[in-house]
Parts: sequence; C-alpha cells; structure tokens
Amino acid sequence: MNRRTLFKSLLGTALLPFAAPLQARAARRRLLIQESPLAGFQYHQGEHLWPRLCPGDPLALVREPDNPYDPRAVRVDWHGHKLGYVPRRENTAVSQMLDRGERLEAHIAELRQSFDPWQRIALAIWLEGAA
Repeated sequence: MNRRTLFKSLLGTALLPFAAPLQARAARRRLLIQESPLAGFQYHQGEHLWPRLCPGDPLALVREPDNPYDPRAVRVDWHGHKLGYVPRRENTAVSQMLDRGERLEAHIAELRQSFDPWQRIALAIWLEGAA
C-alpha cells in the first residue's frame, strides 16, 4: 500500500462519523419564512414565563381560524403556554401555509429587556423540507 492509498483510507475512516449527520442535514432543509415580534406578549403568559424563556426554544404555531378578532390568527405557544400571536399584519402567509398543511417550525430568535412589549420577544418561522 502506498502513502496515497493509506492516506485516503485513513481520511475516509476519520470522516465516517461525520457522514451520517451531513446526510441528515442535507435531507432536512429549512427556509426562513419570517422573523417577527411577538404580538400580545403583555396580555398572555409571557411576563410570567419570561425568566424561563431562552433564545432557540421551540415554539408551537397554532392556527385559530375562529378567532373573533382575526380570521388569520396564529397563536404562539411555548411548552403548552400561550405567549401571544404572530402579528396580524404579518400572519397572512403563515396562516395560509398552516391551512395547507405545510410543516412550519418556530423558535425564539431573540429576547430583549424592554419596556415595550413588542420588543421583548422576536420569533423566527421556518418552512421545513424546503427545496
């Protein structure tokens, strides 16, 4: 076995543990749909849960077509607790995607100490399986 063949075989063996995660990552594509402030933070459980929230925490998007204030309402939950809503002026695409059965994923993008409740939590919404 010459040096080149030995090097290739060692390099292939060294990279083997990384092959599966790279394939899984390639198969799991995401497309950022939007980043938004969280609406209604001050009216729901946000203040109470604030000390437990962390950037990167997953959020559930729950469609509320019968909401009396907004037929396109998308509620944002954290571990079963209602934090607020995707803002009305930014919820059209998200509500339509949820209605079509698209797989959306949301996370806390940023937490800010602010007296303005619209500045407290920023959320990121991703489309799963995008090409």
